[in-house]
Amino acid sequence: MTDKKETKEDISIPFNLERILINPRVTEKATIASERNVYVFDVAKDTNKFEIKKAIEFFYKVTPVKINVVTVPSKNIIYRGKKGVKSGGKKAYIYLKEGDKISIA
Repeated sequence: MTDKKETKEDISIPFNLERILINPRVTEKATIASERNVYVFDVAKDTNKFEIKKAIEFFYKVTPVKINVVTVPSKNIIYRGKKGVKSGGKKAYIYLKEGDKISIA
């Protein structure tokens, strides 16, 4: 009888939860907000608050108190004399209760 250890490959992540949270936003404003238990994430454009809540609970094992979702508009830019477009997106502000933390490292 052998004990099988759980590896990272054994844990199945539902496909729809994996694509929701793109990455944490690491900006000066987001860092200041994290001191007040507010965390900022870039999220997929077609997600809603319910899906974001499920993804946070699955990956970070904390329950958000409140979630605000903001659409980031696309911007026209000029880089080295060439015109382009900086794609927009969506970001989510995740509010946690006192004592809960998300480690972004």
